Order: sequence, then C-alpha cells, then structure tokens
Amino acid sequence: MDPIWKLVLGLVTGVVFGFLLQKGQLTRYRVIIGQFLLQDFTMLKVMLTAVVVGGFGFYALVHLGVASMHVKPMILGGVITGGVIFGIGMAILGYCPGTGFAAMADGSRHAIYGVLGMLLGAAVYAEVYPIFSHTLLVMGDFGKVTLVDVTGASPYILLAGIGVVAAVLFGVIEIWERSAVVTGDTTQQVRPRD
Repeated sequence: MDPIWKLVLGLVTGVVFGFLLQKGQLTRYRVIIGQFLLQDFTMLKVMLTAVVVGGFGFYALVHLGVASMHVKPMILGGVITGGVIFGIGMAILGYCPGTGFAAMADGSRHAIYGVLGMLLGAAVYAEVYPIFSHTLLVMGDFGKVTLVDVTGASPYILLAGIGVVAAVLFGVIEIWERSAVVTGDTTQQVRPRD
C-alpha cells in the first residue's frame, strides 16, 4: 500500500487539476462542443499546453529520480476500441472523464448522469474483461514502446518539437479567429447547456 503522503498528494493534485479545468472554462459544455464545431479552440490550447509543460515536468522528475515511468503496452485493438467508445461518449455527453467530474463539482446537473454512465461503463468493462483479455486486448500488441524508443530522440527534443508545432498552431488559430471577426463571419453559436 502506498504511504499516506502519496495518497494525499494524489488528492491535492486532483483538486488542483479540477480547479484549473474550471478556471480554463473546460467544465463548460459550450467550450467543449465549440471545439468539436471548430468555433472555440480553448480546449485545444489548454490541452496542448498541458502536454508540453507536463511532459517537461514529468521527464525532469524522472531524471531527478523523484518519479518513475510505468509504460503500458501499445495494443492497437484496445486503443482503437477504447478511442471509439471514448469518442462516442464524449460526443453524446460533451465531457471527457476529467471534465465530467470537474463539471459535476462545478454544479452541472447533466454531468452527474455522465459520471454515473462512466462508472457503469467501468463496471461493465470489469465484468467483460476476461473475454477481452484473450481477444481484443492482444490484437496488435507492440509492447511497451514510447516515442522516445521509436525515434531514439531525447524526450526534451520531442517535447520541444511538439511545443513549436503547438505555438505555430496557436498562431494560425489566432490569425484565423481575428480574420473571422474582421470579415464578420459569425458562425452559429453553441447554445450553453450549463
């Protein structure tokens, strides 16, 4: 069993994560659906920034010996199936698991049903896991690989590259959003549900 300080650290980290999701407006249905409709890029900006900053922080902690990496095997059957189920759920609900819990904590009543659906889905998966463990979860097993393993590049160089791509993408989005305002291109607004 983990020491109590690790559990407390996990709880504090989760609360801070939820708080930052709420402050970044990612607990708002209109923001998430706006991303899918290519009308609001808040979610893309926040998540790409989190990937780059979190990646640098994580690898720094690993190199300092404070954290360790536990890579899960890349099994295409499971990844594709899970991605499809995740995408369908997010399209129906308008939240992913993290934003769903944060939206519920933010007072969103409809997120409660989504969180209950996520818990029910997890229970169903636990029941059918023995079947999938010999079929779907062994299809396309590439083992425990990372981009660092595949490319042979330093994780910091890969993250810097992702950061550059993100910065360029943010610049393009900014220009596109400004041109839409200048030309008066007003796309249909997403009606808020929260």
